Amino acid sequence: MTPKLFVAARPADLTEVAAWLSEIRKDFPVMAFYGPMGAGKTTLIKAFCRFENITDEVNSPTFSLVNEYLSLEGESFFHFDFYRIEKLEEAYDIGYENYFYSGNCCMIEWPEKIMQLLPENHVKIDIQPDEHSGARTISCQLITAV
Repeated sequence: MTPKLFVAARPADLTEVAAWLSEIRKDFPVMAFYGPMGAGKTTLIKAFCRFENITDEVNSPTFSLVNEYLSLEGESFFHFDFYRIEKLEEAYDIGYENYFYSGNCCMIEWPEKIMQLLPENHVKIDIQPDEHSGARTISCQLITAV
């Protein structure tokens, strides 16, 4: 499938991306956020969480590996940050499969650290900053089993 492309010149532009992710999240609850350090992965996740009526404080779970947020409707959303893991066993230790296959929305920063654990069906979100303008090009691709 051809990726859906967005350009965000400022944080307010992320609403369009958040709306699109909200539309597809029931069918693709696992979202893998790629991009260099400082690209805006957490910022986009915050925009998505606001769109989903999450009032909890959204922060990257750098040391805890996973945060749970609740929407006003009582729905659980899980936010992962695998930047600091050294071995795949660390993902096994937190019971990743209980999250990834729960049907709940799972937003994953640094998924390249656990690529082989991602479900066959997920959303690949690649954020690339333009070093001159600061705008972000955001490519969203639905990955499905072949």
